[in-house]
Amino acid sequence: MERRCVSCHQPGEIGPMPLTSYAEVRPWANAIRDAVLERKMPPWHAAGETAHAFRNDRSMTEAEIQTVVQWVKAGSPEGGMVLPFVKSTTNAGWKLGKPDIIIRVPGFKVPASGQLDYRYLITGDLFPKNVWVRAAEFRIDKRAVVHHINAYARGPDSSYLAGYPKGEIVPATLADRGRRRSDEGVFDRRIQLLGWEPGYEPMVWLPNGAKQIHAGSDIVFEMHYSPNGTEVTDYSEFGLYLQSAPPSQRVVAIDTLRDLDLAIPAGAADYVSRASMTLAQSVRLLSVQPHMHYRGASMEVRAIYPGGRSRLLVSVPKYDFHWQTTYLFNDPVLLPAGTRLESVAHFDNSPNNPRNPDPAASVHWGDMTTDEMHIAFLELAMPVEADPEKLFAEPPRMIGTPAKK
Repeated sequence: MERRCVSCHQPGEIGPMPLTSYAEVRPWANAIRDAVLERKMPPWHAAGETAHAFRNDRSMTEAEIQTVVQWVKAGSPEGGMVLPFVKSTTNAGWKLGKPDIIIRVPGFKVPASGQLDYRYLITGDLFPKNVWVRAAEFRIDKRAVVHHINAYARGPDSSYLAGYPKGEIVPATLADRGRRRSDEGVFDRRIQLLGWEPGYEPMVWLPNGAKQIHAGSDIVFEMHYSPNGTEVTDYSEFGLYLQSAPPSQRVVAIDTLRDLDLAIPAGAADYVSRASMTLAQSVRLLSVQPHMHYRGASMEVRAIYPGGRSRLLVSVPKYDFHWQTTYLFNDPVLLPAGTRLESVAHFDNSPNNPRNPDPAASVHWGDMTTDEMHIAFLELAMPVEADPEKLFAEPPRMIGTPAKK
């Protein structure tokens, strides 16, 4: 239970009931047995046919499942005395330890009802010099209403939300967010540090790798809240863990494996969306996070090597919008220059999809969960001296820009 369940099922975490002692577990014994037999819990949606192991794999082994089944069959006895799980208080709730820098959301009042557009918070200047970040972590305050929070580092000359006020939580139009200079590089504009959504567990990206934040940068939070019937004020926090010396590997995150031209017809039961990109330099793939909304049914991400060999990286045959897991490879996957990455996503816009907000609507790319997205977020490692702007064989198309004729 401690290895597979307690991380979520304890006070202050996302699980609906605590499972930190025999007294708390016993009333739920039959429900726990059913959930693990159906593999609904612990939540893990990657199929097992890939050749890769994931270091954050939450799934239970068959032996563990049978242990639960036999325990329930025997009447769920207590057995020997086991001390209740006690949450560590040494790091004030930070799973990776006390951060070097902590940034707090200055109180955003989430109404009891309605649909909220994304909100943005730009911090003050926090980095008088270049720094290397070995890990980051969100400490979410009001988990019941936080859909996701993304944190970006924005350089001093970036066009990303240029002119927006600092220190205030404000909405921003898609057009403003997509505005960029023609000569601006992908990573000059913004650097993705971390995204939080239900199911994410903070981890160090790479023992000898880190993300770089340039002098004069600030942090931009992209925040999506979902009212749930009770008005609350969110004070979530973001922590950065720095390292003093430059690493041997530069870690970068990209969201450019995506299909911005989604056009899902009303009632379509199996709409197929495809996205691809080609790498111009050799990298190692650290993680993949498939991202869709309520109509998302499944996604596969493959690598097509220069010689034509295809390798399945991640397969999620039953996508669950409420558990947007980042799949972190136990051994980073080498992707040589010339590798083409392909993502194939299936969407169910039919009345048979119980989560479908409106089967009668045609659906396109958009922020709201009633819209859709197809993104495979990737984290990559490259030699620290490599130029990340030379990663792409072709300049990626940015959100908010029209398709090429």
